[in-house]
Amino acid sequence: MYKNASYKELLTLVSLDLSTAHIYPVFVFGTLTYLIIVFCNLLVLATIALSKNLHNPMFILLFNLPISDIVGSTAFFPHLLFSIVTQNRGISPSACITQAFMVHFYGTGNLLILTAMAYDRYIAICCPLRYNAIMSPKKVIKCIILIWFINVSMMVTLILLLTRFKLCRTNIVDLYCNNPSLLKLVCEDTRINNFYGMVTIVLLQGGPLLIIIYTYVQILRTCVMTKHTDARKKAFQTCGTHLFVFLILQINTTFTLIAHRIQNVSPYFRRVLGLSILLFPPFLDPIIYGLKTTELKRSIVMLLKRNICSSKL
Repeated sequence: MYKNASYKELLTLVSLDLSTAHIYPVFVFGTLTYLIIVFCNLLVLATIALSKNLHNPMFILLFNLPISDIVGSTAFFPHLLFSIVTQNRGISPSACITQAFMVHFYGTGNLLILTAMAYDRYIAICCPLRYNAIMSPKKVIKCIILIWFINVSMMVTLILLLTRFKLCRTNIVDLYCNNPSLLKLVCEDTRINNFYGMVTIVLLQGGPLLIIIYTYVQILRTCVMTKHTDARKKAFQTCGTHLFVFLILQINTTFTLIAHRIQNVSPYFRRVLGLSILLFPPFLDPIIYGLKTTELKRSIVMLLKRNICSSKL
């Protein structure tokens, strides 16, 4: 019989199994990774905010992606770095639930933002004459509000369904807290949670995937039919970058959520997939968009040169 852990006892995350010799090198590497992620995403945010030439629907939507990436990285790295130094994998239930909310908030936010960006590219390439009417500033703002409303409401519901239970176990099966791993600490009937989880997976994974498939089929069709080589090249470059970022997050998230529901899946494989969700998109998003999106790359260079020159004066 399991002891009722309620919400007072410390929970224990999976051990990192670091030897004494590896503690500080791993800590330094983790700290540098986190700082690079935060710096690069803040740089993209500042560039879009300060560059008037980037104040258009595409970059206004992109502006939300670094915010989501910073939330995801901050949910994971600070506690991980603290665990590495102290060699203590304990976490309070309230901190664990907060981390789970932030992790799911980040993942859902990224999927919805990338979907909205795909729709923007679809209108720009397939309906260029109607672009300004369809993607007007008011409609873009409404789209952004809708994205965050859906994200917050669905994730709050997810966490509220979880917190109604008392915990009967304390050992979390993952490197960080998330809804599936927290549900495994519950000994009561979790069918409602499982049903809601499946609904969110279908809506938040399947919905964006269908939209992405439709928009990119139409974009590909338009690009093949166009006679303007430069326009075709630019469209492929922009959309290829976007599709690559989306697929990284979509594939990793889908397989991680499915792995939690299949008992025979290796826990190490599941943890690697889960870790990749919080590591690669926040690290790669600003680099990929910064290097592959010409307007953003030029604006970043100009912003950095301007700051360097002003600091020398």
